[in-house]
Amino acid sequence: MEKDKKEPKRRIGILDLERRKYPRFKINLPLDYYRVDTTSGQAGRTENASEGGLEIYFPEKMQIGERLKLRLFFSSSKEDLKAIEVLAEVVWLDILAGDGEYRSGVKFVDIAAEDVTKLKDFLESLTR
Repeated sequence: MEKDKKEPKRRIGILDLERRKYPRFKINLPLDYYRVDTTSGQAGRTENASEGGLEIYFPEKMQIGERLKLRLFFSSSKEDLKAIEVLAEVVWLDILAGDGEYRSGVKFVDIAAEDVTKLKDFLESLTR
């Protein structure tokens, strides 16, 4: 065999796990959003959430790279409604998801440290 041609290594018994920086939690949460260049907002909902971003169902089609201001609402208890605000960027799009909704993934671009703590605490409470 030639020096520059290598055989691929065999891998037996290796589990192919999805590698993410933050674990995802399947949860349906309401949110308000508006495009950075506008002041009129609309409502959407999450399909899953992590400390780094969200999978969102929007009532309109987004564009990759589009920046959005989001206000995400959640509650750890019935009396404890919280909201966080983030600047997010659309990183992937899906085809029309049905019911007139478009599924997209966003990553957080700018989020206050206090809001990171609120979100992290909420997500951790889902595992208890």
